[in-house]
Amino acid sequence: MAQIVKPVGATKNKTIVGRGQGSKGRACGRGHDGQNSRSGGGVRPGFEGGQMPLYRRVARRGFSNSLFKVTYQAVSLATIDAVYENGDVVSDETLRANGVIKGNETVAKILSNGEITKKVVVEGIKCSKTAAEKIQAAGGEVK
Repeated sequence: MAQIVKPVGATKNKTIVGRGQGSKGRACGRGHDGQNSRSGGGVRPGFEGGQMPLYRRVARRGFSNSLFKVTYQAVSLATIDAVYENGDVVSDETLRANGVIKGNETVAKILSNGEITKKVVVEGIKCSKTAAEKIQAAGGEVK
């Protein structure tokens, strides 16, 4: 039965500082002088050496509607033609089920890139004007 052995260098001894010449003596690995060499030294988070810090430089006034912004994912007619068959219904649920759009935050919009040859029914999805015309010309309908 083989023994499990630690690789060389897997464990290291703890470095002892400030205990004479045999250890990291004198400055204890903190460099020579300065703010960070002293106990309790250092600066608070966000301090930029006296320069006006970022959290004070950036304006915080006003209202932003970006949390409620609707992001559309473009779906081309060529993709719909490749994924769907004649008579299929193109909806938000079927687009997600077929892996055409991903994520809960996105909403699909059909654009007129490519050509469509199949009769599909588009329900509850935004379409560009030219995409709707191409779908209707192929015998499909947009609801």
